[in-house]
Amino acid sequence: MHTFLRLSSNASKHLCKQACYSRLHGYTKHARRNISVSTALTPPELNRNESEDDVTEHVIIQDPGLYEMILPEEPYKWGVSHIHRKEDPSNVFHLRNAARLARATLDYAAGFIKPGATTSSINAAVHQYIISHKAYPSPLHYSGFPKSCCTSVNNIVAHGIPDSRRLQDGDIVNVDVTVYLDGYHGDTSRTFLVGNVDDIGKSLVAVTNEALDAAIQACGPGQPFKGIARAIHNILQSHGSGQWCVSPQFTGHGIGRMFHRPPWILHDLNEEPGEMLPGHCFTIEPCIIKGTDPRTWIFPDGWTASTVRGTKCAGRRDDTYY
Repeated sequence: MHTFLRLSSNASKHLCKQACYSRLHGYTKHARRNISVSTALTPPELNRNESEDDVTEHVIIQDPGLYEMILPEEPYKWGVSHIHRKEDPSNVFHLRNAARLARATLDYAAGFIKPGATTSSINAAVHQYIISHKAYPSPLHYSGFPKSCCTSVNNIVAHGIPDSRRLQDGDIVNVDVTVYLDGYHGDTSRTFLVGNVDDIGKSLVAVTNEALDAAIQACGPGQPFKGIARAIHNILQSHGSGQWCVSPQFTGHGIGRMFHRPPWILHDLNEEPGEMLPGHCFTIEPCIIKGTDPRTWIFPDGWTASTVRGTKCAGRRDDTYY
């Protein structure tokens, strides 16, 4: 399930600004361009003859530690309740198990996607499969969400609520599954073709899959988070300017013991600071829209997000570990 940002003209996307990032880390964006990154756990001996300016070239990814040292959300509060324990890399076994079950659930759901099936019947199948594997569907009752998965049909960008509508020949439908297994969440989604889909629908799903694959390739220890958006942008541009756009309203997110947590993953071009570190686990979930208008609006149910122009949208998601 996506993290939803309600954007306005003065919105900050709730991310650390460059100024505070520089104060916290002691160097500016300009200085970061010359940093040489290594995954060693101890720093090398510095050449004592080097000038002070050269020291920045020896910045190394240290042991990432155990806690998220980030500022609390505004308005600021006293205390340290906002500091959360980081995911322990040794617990990657549990993270992978949760992700594998989520993917297996999605594969199982695929067998129920056909013309005439209701999205409620898909939800029921997903719910039963997750429960039978001694897990819990994370979306169910999450902030009041009423179902065990999200089913987003055609122009629905995200968070579609399963209901009695029957899938029609030519639809595309995204099924978004998150499971909670042994204390960890696993989150994945995929857009499926229903029957005989037109060329626009097929191309949309293919481009979305290609964009996600490119975004994953941009990941690795020491890589900037903004590289994810750049990789997605490059794929969309390679298929022709003005053909496709990515929704800026929904982001990927950190995942593990918590369903949604930092780091927040932006899919549209940005210059936000931040680099991937060993032990990070996060989702990448671009929502690709036909055309050049990425705007969406939320239904009165408070969840269902549709493209403003009614154009089709496809999404895909995987958990990524480092």
